[in-house]
Amino acid sequence: MIVIVGALAQPQLRQALCLMGTPVRVPGALTGGARAGIVRDGWPQLTAARGYVTGLAVPQTPQLDRYAAVMGLVAQTVGGMQVMGIASGSSGDHAPVDDHDGIAAEIALQILQAPVETDAALLAWRLPMMGTWAASRVRARAMAPSGQGIVPLRPADSLRTLQRSQPFLGFFGVERQVLTHALHQGGQTADITREAFLSGDAAVMLPWDPVRDRVLVIEQFRMAPALRGDPQPWLLEPIAGRIDAGETPEAAILREAQEEAGLTVKRLFAAFHAYPSPGALCEFLYHYVGIADLPDGCAGIHGLDAEAEDIRGHLLDRARLSALVDAGQVANGPLATLSLWLDARADRMLAQLQAAGRGCPSNPGAYR
Repeated sequence: MIVIVGALAQPQLRQALCLMGTPVRVPGALTGGARAGIVRDGWPQLTAARGYVTGLAVPQTPQLDRYAAVMGLVAQTVGGMQVMGIASGSSGDHAPVDDHDGIAAEIALQILQAPVETDAALLAWRLPMMGTWAASRVRARAMAPSGQGIVPLRPADSLRTLQRSQPFLGFFGVERQVLTHALHQGGQTADITREAFLSGDAAVMLPWDPVRDRVLVIEQFRMAPALRGDPQPWLLEPIAGRIDAGETPEAAILREAQEEAGLTVKRLFAAFHAYPSPGALCEFLYHYVGIADLPDGCAGIHGLDAEAEDIRGHLLDRARLSALVDAGQVANGPLATLSLWLDARADRMLAQLQAAGRGCPSNPGAYR
């Protein structure tokens, strides 16, 4: 038997790991652990203190052993018991995470669902992307159903997964399922095989300076167009990035604006949120227009060295971007659609900004 404490003993994570046991008391107090179960160094420390922590005595199962190997957990002797769920050294100082328990449970499920031959070190390396995918699934469950009034809501058993596997796991992953689903005219399909690319949610933003009526777009190399044989794999794009575990889409895009363009955004306008290619890509995009000061000379070369990013900014009059879209010179879907979205609403948004006292066309210094 082993005693689990802290986040490891919370109901959702225990359910994901199929752990049941008997409550026990462990001497001491837990400190930290805001990102326990999300990052390897996020586990709380057990400090010597008067009182007890409530833990759970559970069998040491293969599932728990695999999870512990990926998450860097080692059982420690406390009060004559083998205790797991606490840091073996110093733990990182992390901010609290929204939906923490749900995200941690989803990460645990990914670890256990990975092919048994997958090395624990690979899964540990993939934790940031597993966190992104886990948080994406938590957000998806909280979404209002789309197509209301047109697409009927199906009962839970309308989709049945018969087999699942993951034939590839790298930075991204691929999942293959044998499934059956309800037919529009009644009944169920025969068993069908489908595959999807596990990429997780992302946020994209087109920065707009309504005073100068100009936008900032970025340019960077993209692997997919290069593999396709596109003669121009350096694409014009909006600012974009993956949403980290525990991060909101808004916080993610404001962070990416700093990383990719050195840009401070004054206000976000939510545009549309959608799947760009739902036939094969498990990606959901949160689209925004960001209000920013875009003076001459503000576009430069940015990006994180740790991510091998080489990103160049371009300042364009909004009309110039619109003309490029009309001429078919914008091959990036989110940039083209955000340009069209902004063109259709620019006057309305400008009126909102003026009413809020955030600048007007006659005041180029409004954002300084």
